[in-house]
Amino acid sequence: MNIVLFGPQGSGKGTQAQLLCDKFGLFYFESGAYLRKIAENNLELRKLLAQGNLVPDEEMTSYLTAFLDEKNLYDDILFDGFPRTLDQYNFLKNWLNQKQVKIDLGIVLEISNEETLKRLLLRKREDDTSDAIRKRLSLYKTRTEMLINEIKKDTKVIEVNGERSIEYIQKDLAEIVENAKNNL
Repeated sequence: MNIVLFGPQGSGKGTQAQLLCDKFGLFYFESGAYLRKIAENNLELRKLLAQGNLVPDEEMTSYLTAFLDEKNLYDDILFDGFPRTLDQYNFLKNWLNQKQVKIDLGIVLEISNEETLKRLLLRKREDDTSDAIRKRLSLYKTRTEMLINEIKKDTKVIEVNGERSIEYIQKDLAEIVENAKNNL
């Protein structure tokens, strides 16, 4: 079962994803952490991320496929932060199809812009300036919302209130994933 987890930065995706991966034995692919790791040795990528910009689609899909091919990993993945654009989604959908698997479920953690800003400024990461956060939120709104509507044409997408406690959100998510698994 492949799951795509959406939500603005700071929505708790990482926390919830890790809990789901532990519970259901999924591999966790978190694009932000993966890109930051690559950026340690890639000055151009580090600059791009520090400015709050997204990695170009072709570059991002290249990183993703190289990583998953190296690990021979195509199913039982929870994707966090990828795909972020329609082009990335279409690429991923076709690439997974070639591997004879698909995206089985989309989950959207919803939180307000104000809550996003509050949470991200508290974590004090180098790329979490107010301007960079606002820029990423704007990109998320314009690109990801359109993407979510497209994914809904192919698979079930469920929206979850991400402004509750970790435990309440996790209970809902575990139930959603369990139901999706039972319907496969």
